[in-house]
Amino acid sequence: MKLKPAQILLALFAMLIFSLSACKDFIEPNISRRLVSLKAPSDKYQSTNYNINFWWDEVEDALSYRLQVVTPGFDTIGGLVADTLVKGNRFTLTLDPGEYQWRVRAENGSSQTEFSTPNHLTVIPSSLTAQTVILSSPANNTATNQSSVTFKWASLFSAVNYHIQADTNNFADASHILIDLTIPGQQYTYKFPKDQTYQWRVRAENATEQSKWSVVNNISFDATAPAGVTLSAPQNNAVVNKPVSLQWTKSATASNYKLYVYKADSTTLYSTAFPALLNTNTYSFTLGSSGERIYWRITALDAAGNESAPSALQSFVLQ
Repeated sequence: MKLKPAQILLALFAMLIFSLSACKDFIEPNISRRLVSLKAPSDKYQSTNYNINFWWDEVEDALSYRLQVVTPGFDTIGGLVADTLVKGNRFTLTLDPGEYQWRVRAENGSSQTEFSTPNHLTVIPSSLTAQTVILSSPANNTATNQSSVTFKWASLFSAVNYHIQADTNNFADASHILIDLTIPGQQYTYKFPKDQTYQWRVRAENATEQSKWSVVNNISFDATAPAGVTLSAPQNNAVVNKPVSLQWTKSATASNYKLYVYKADSTTLYSTAFPALLNTNTYSFTLGSSGERIYWRITALDAAGNESAPSALQSFVLQ
């Protein structure tokens, strides 16, 4: 069937669009001519809240955004308040009362936009009772196998001390709280007594006022390694065809598995791809040549980073 000129043009256009889309997967787009649009706080905004939520529009093909905040402005910089790389399009900072300007540019691995036109912001002095402390680290729902942790939080204007509390029962019983201290700084190091999930919060205080409690963050301490796994297929010393489906039993508390594959000497890792971190209990092995003996074993990892004892070392021979 002979195609009409319009059909040929349509087919060529579709091929062009497909080619451009395919190229985009391999060649990072240049974003230097694109613009970042600031959303909030709007220009000349005045806030009595010291916690400022910065928000801007996303830029296509950007991987991160550089947020800069200065006082009082970029034409007459008196102080650099923030110069930070942000993965998303929102970021929160705690600022003292004063005059500020802020701007954002988008970045990827090979290019960046110009900075946006700055917005002016005024933070007005207010009562400490209207403020809330922002917790810095560890992040909420962190899981760790480290026996101690350093709690950190942002400072608040007019605060003299900070009241930190930590508990394992969501502060339900004020007479049985693990940590209940007032300290002058913005961090406190604590040693976990046992594997458990802990909650922590902070408020700011001075001689006459105290802020609201911060949000409650959770942190789980787990120093117990997960149970090991058993290799289930292929059987030890089996002769198999490629691809080889490697299979093993699941570990109840594991979140990931680490696959070790070795050459015929049973000690040299087969390639730089190993050990491979996996979230399933199967793996398709496609490397190797006929007659080659290959060894393998598995360890299990939990969310806190604990690694189990390795499984038995087994081998198979490629058909």
